Amino acid sequence: FEGIRKTYGLVPGLSFTYEREVISKSMTMLGEQAKPEVATGVIYYKAPHFLKFQQETPTKEILVTDGNVLWWYIQAKNQAHRYSSHQLSQELKLLGDIFQGLRGVEQSFVILQKGEDEKGALILEVTPSPSWGDIDHIDLTITPETFHIRKVEIYNLLGGLTRFKLGDTIKEERFKDDFFSFTPPPGTRVIEE
Repeated sequence: FEGIRKTYGLVPGLSFTYEREVISKSMTMLGEQAKPEVATGVIYYKAPHFLKFQQETPTKEILVTDGNVLWWYIQAKNQAHRYSSHQLSQELKLLGDIFQGLRGVEQSFVILQKGEDEKGALILEVTPSPSWGDIDHIDLTITPETFHIRKVEIYNLLGGLTRFKLGDTIKEERFKDDFFSFTPPPGTRVIEE
């Protein structure tokens, strides 16, 4: 973990491109016929809990949290959902811990090395202990030389999978805290969740 912590845990902020696929159990059973919808954009992260997903395709959306409030803005629908911090999904909290270099994972997860992928990257299986909500386990694919996290695959108990493929280039950033706040544009319908 030391290499991952040096790469991620000590920097003021990070940004990198992502590609996200959500694959349901029924899609898995259908095999190649069912193509998952792929979303792309940029992730911005600042320790300890600032996270922003700026989705570009297939639709423009922003998911942003400062650790207290989570906003999900869907531009095409002109609506913004507002969630309080206790409703933050465990997936988002987990991504925050991952981008801090797997901070504190030994206390709450069992970690096993599963092997390597076809390009020689390490695959770690991270299982919540005690178990969590609907997450079964998470697979992290890590480049051994640079300790860059290439892929985060979140498997749920229903057999579904959320896969984030992270871009090759990680930029170190210095964000002001207000970069992670959100003000709905005028005329936006705000939905309190």
